[in-house]
Amino acid sequence: MNFLRRRLSDSSFVANLPNGYMMDLQGSDSSTSSPVSPATERKQQQSSSSSSSSATSIFSSISNVVKQTTQAAAGLVEQSGSPAPSVVHKPKILLVIDDAHTDWAKYFHGKKVNGDYEIRVEQADFSDLNLAAYVSGGCMVDMQVMRNGTKVVRSFKPDFVLIRQHAYSMTQGEDFRSIIIGFHYGGVPSVNSMFSIYNFCSKPWVFSQLIKIFQALGEEKFPLVRQAFFPTHKQMLTTPNFPIVVKLGHAHAGMGKVKVESQYDFQDITSIVAMAKTYATTEPFIDSKYDIRIQKIGSSYKAYMRTSISGNWKANTGSAMLEQIAMTERYRLWVDSCAEIFGGLDMCAVKAVHGKDGKDYIIEVMDSSMPLIGEQVEEDRQLVADLVVTKMTQLLFTGTAAPSPQKPLQVQPQPANPLMKPQPGPQPSAAQLSQPRPTPQGGPRQVPRAGAPVQPRLSPQGQQPQSPQSNSPQLQRSPSSPQQSRSPTDASPVQSSRAGTISPQQSRPPAPVQGLGTASKQKASPHPQLNNHSP
Repeated sequence: MNFLRRRLSDSSFVANLPNGYMMDLQGSDSSTSSPVSPATERKQQQSSSSSSSSATSIFSSISNVVKQTTQAAAGLVEQSGSPAPSVVHKPKILLVIDDAHTDWAKYFHGKKVNGDYEIRVEQADFSDLNLAAYVSGGCMVDMQVMRNGTKVVRSFKPDFVLIRQHAYSMTQGEDFRSIIIGFHYGGVPSVNSMFSIYNFCSKPWVFSQLIKIFQALGEEKFPLVRQAFFPTHKQMLTTPNFPIVVKLGHAHAGMGKVKVESQYDFQDITSIVAMAKTYATTEPFIDSKYDIRIQKIGSSYKAYMRTSISGNWKANTGSAMLEQIAMTERYRLWVDSCAEIFGGLDMCAVKAVHGKDGKDYIIEVMDSSMPLIGEQVEEDRQLVADLVVTKMTQLLFTGTAAPSPQKPLQVQPQPANPLMKPQPGPQPSAAQLSQPRPTPQGGPRQVPRAGAPVQPRLSPQGQQPQSPQSNSPQLQRSPSSPQQSRSPTDASPVQSSRAGTISPQQSRPPAPVQGLGTASKQKASPHPQLNNHSP
């Protein structure tokens, strides 16, 4: 019985029975068995078929995805939809040489070179730098940095350099000109240029450029202080006018400058120059009313007036009152003229002294290492940052900031005499009209001066003309054209027009020649013949 129940409960067995067969048995035993009807079976078949079809669709979708991915990788299908991610450019490295009191990274925050490249700022002193420069590899810089209280060396290749420190000082151990040479050797661009920064390592060398401007503009437009240079102490002779100011070596920022008021003090300073083994300069002391400073950062100009309060003859020493004054055309001429030295300066400042006599005296010019003064220091630093970004874009992506020199115009050489060029048309030119007209028959004829080609003499009627040279052209006769004679003198009428005074021995009347053209043909010729023709 249990076997029959299991058998009858099988849906496939019941579905294969004839219609109505064992219906009573199923009805009587419905409480004990739960046969599956054909409709239920069809639903189950449909659900199974739907599950199989869903599995097939899943497999087909997976295969389609794999196929599309393969085609996209092979470049056969264009991907449309979300745009491709933007290319991330490697940031440009800017090396700022300055002390740690100014954080230059915040002034370059958010700025980009050429609109795409971010700027990574590396800042250090000259004393923390070392480098190696190569012909084709550029410049590799080693910088000492503090990390967790320990000094470590970090290497990088700078793309641009901003120098805000003096590269050379009279202080022992502060000669960093070798670093400047290395940057210039590696071709690293900078503000200002490495060429100008190296030239600024000697104050008398810079002053010699100011002398050239003084000689070009004159004392009225460029009032330069009268300075004297001595290579060693041996040339420092007695100075007639005291007081004077003596500057030892590469003195800057108020250092190495001494005011001398007598001959005895001057001798003492001479001995100090001998001990220092350096050069020195002297200039007359100017009883100043105030100092003037004109600075130029890119295209921005500012002028300041500094008055000493402490009474020191150096206005930059002790207490002083600083105020910004109006920028005049006179001041602009000073700073623009100084900005042209050493191939051009992007940043510079001119220092002058306004004496109590009412006159101005230019005493110094500074480069990119100039200190920023006044109440607008933050604005000036921002101007420096904008200038650096502009120069980086010009030098790294467009080649160079300086305009290329124009090529001189190519002028074609002109002949010495325009009459030597054939000119079409029956009308003779004004230059041709200035030539001497043919003399009448029997009159004196002009003979070229010594050194000019000798004109062949015409022989009597019916004979060929005789030429003194073997290579002189001969007369040619043709039945259709009149007989013509042409000599080297005919080819250059200017030589005949420039002939000197005619001597009686040189003048010779020409003999008549048959076959020459008529007077009407001579008039129509664009070039008048110097030979005398007879009809």
